[in-house]
Amino acid sequence: MAKPSHSLRLMQLANRWRGRTIGLYGGSFNPAHKGHLHVASEALKRLKLDAVWMMVSPGNPLKEKTDLAKRKRRKNSLQEMVGTQPKIVVTDIEKEIGTRYSVDTIKALQTTMPKTRFVWIMGADNLTGFHHWHKWREIAEMLPIAVFDRPGYSVGSLNSRFARQYGQNQVPYRQLLSNYAPAWAFVSIPRHSGSATNIRRLKGNKWWR
Repeated sequence: MAKPSHSLRLMQLANRWRGRTIGLYGGSFNPAHKGHLHVASEALKRLKLDAVWMMVSPGNPLKEKTDLAKRKRRKNSLQEMVGTQPKIVVTDIEKEIGTRYSVDTIKALQTTMPKTRFVWIMGADNLTGFHHWHKWREIAEMLPIAVFDRPGYSVGSLNSRFARQYGQNQVPYRQLLSNYAPAWAFVSIPRHSGSATNIRRLKGNKWWR
């Protein structure tokens, strides 16, 4: 959970986003690429969200940190790519409120911002390993989840442990916001070939210099 010292920040957010529906799209963005922006834009359009928060994580507990650029560099590069799009918000809220795991971030936001509705946004590549996330079942029970297609991951994600366990809770994406958790939707979108892994493979650590 968020530390008490960060409650003022959350209260400010609660006042600003009261009555809105926000997509939470977390990631390392190491580096950010146009595929990330593509997913955020499609989420806004298809789910009719008021905003998407692109949350730059301090670090992914499931990934090695040896090739992870500094958070400020990742955030700045993402902000440069997003530009001034008013409905896409680049934030390092997890750093601000002191949470490490997604489940704790969601709890902190829902507790302090009860008049704001949240939807979790993820790529199909993340769904394949979602059962390795800390308290992943709690996340599934806390808010609707929208899974966006990624090249090469459609079959694997739809046969993942999460998809098998919550198969009866899958709904068409147009109905996702009409349902309360657990509810999830697989959203087929025009595919984008952007890949942070490929960028790092081609450029090594030069991309953040």
